[in-house]
Amino acid sequence: MNIEDNIRQFQKRLANTSCKLVAVSKTQPIEALQQAYNAGQRIFGENKAQEMAQKAASLPPDIEWHMLGHLQTNKVKYIAPFVHTIQSVDSLRLLEEIDKQAGKNNRFINCLLQIYIAQEETKFGLSVEEARELLATETLQDFRNIVITGVMGIATNTSSETQIQQEFKFLKNIFINFKKTYFSESSEFKEISMGMSSDYQLAIVEGSTMIRVGSSIFGARN
Repeated sequence: MNIEDNIRQFQKRLANTSCKLVAVSKTQPIEALQQAYNAGQRIFGENKAQEMAQKAASLPPDIEWHMLGHLQTNKVKYIAPFVHTIQSVDSLRLLEEIDKQAGKNNRFINCLLQIYIAQEETKFGLSVEEARELLATETLQDFRNIVITGVMGIATNTSSETQIQQEFKFLKNIFINFKKTYFSESSEFKEISMGMSSDYQLAIVEGSTMIRVGSSIFGARN
């Protein structure tokens, strides 16, 4: 499988859309990321903070790093100096720590609220009600070094396209509701991160602005 060719294929598919490609590079070696970079890819997604920090130290500085996996508060410090976006925000406590560590590094970090949209057991993600409670919290107004830029969701691992489509529609409607209710004055609140290797085409149709693709670029994970 040629990584550079795969990246170029995605560039063609996304050329006439407003959707960006996040190359999910977790567990992949530096050489694989370098090949994707050589083909023009600049946004990479990782699941573990220390793995991301190690890769960032070895790769060009213009890469836009996205944290996709569940992030413990005690790991934020490892990526705060360079991470562009944390897509997996699932608590106010995590937001507080991101703001604190971003402040220590004198920079801003973009954050997406991870919303639980799947019909299966999972440990992570906010319910819609929990997200609303978080957004209504007065503490949020005190944060100076984070920007909430949208929502992220992971659809159910199922062969039912109808179910996946409904879950993506649900997330899009949540985004619209949150935009109207909490972010009507914010031009930064604009991202809907949904869609992976198996379902990204459905996600694009339903309004995704970011697809997170790993195996269709790099092959099966090590």
